[in-house]
Amino acid sequence: MDNRKELGGTFDTEASRYDKMRPGYADELFQAIFDYIKIGENSRVVEVGSGSGQATLPVLKTGCQLTAVEYGENFSKMLMEKFGGFKGFNVITGKFEDADLENDSYDLIFSATAFHWVPEEIGYPKVFSVLKKGGAFARFANRPRNSQDDPELASEIDALYNDYYNKAYDIKSGTKKWFTEEKAKEISQIPAKYGFTDITYKLFYRERVFTAEEYTQLLGTYSDHIAIEETIRKEFFSKIEDAINRHGGKITISDTMDLELARK
Repeated sequence: MDNRKELGGTFDTEASRYDKMRPGYADELFQAIFDYIKIGENSRVVEVGSGSGQATLPVLKTGCQLTAVEYGENFSKMLMEKFGGFKGFNVITGKFEDADLENDSYDLIFSATAFHWVPEEIGYPKVFSVLKKGGAFARFANRPRNSQDDPELASEIDALYNDYYNKAYDIKSGTKKWFTEEKAKEISQIPAKYGFTDITYKLFYRERVFTAEEYTQLLGTYSDHIAIEETIRKEFFSKIEDAINRHGGKITISDTMDLELARK
């Protein structure tokens, strides 16, 4: 059975590696948020699923009061160590859907590669209820795609996913569907079902280059990869490293960052 959607808590077991390997987000993405809604010292903000804070600092720098809602205890401790010196920063350890947040009280709620863990029918109505009138919801994510510049390497890695990942989750083999602008547009329209208006989306792009070992360290921060039985996971990662090393020792990741914005 494909149980990947039940894996949200596994991130917390690799908090340090997650903090080291997961990327932040483009400055242009945050500027697009701040162009959409003005955030400053008098603003109250909630971040949903902060992880180790890849998206937290640019918002904190506005001087706002920021509440991070983070499910993982290790991540929550890390967030306080990193950002506890900022006036107005605090952490709620728990799920967003269970967090005690005042209605009609927040100027911005944002979530970076995390809101997919919150059930839509619970998450969007709660965001709407706790935002002030005119407040904004910013949902964004990083969507990596590997080896576009090396089709042979990409094919080898796809074959390894069929042999290890797909078998681990008992899912059918097939060509992976990469993230598209059409998908970003589709996500952007979800808030309309829950009363939001002024809906828009934007896309941002970048490339990252990893050695074979760095790349498998990155894979080791993904909940669905962490949950694969250890012996199988180690063999899987070893073969990915071998493939990369046979193709020059580096792998290029092309990131698409999608930002969806909506207003109460």
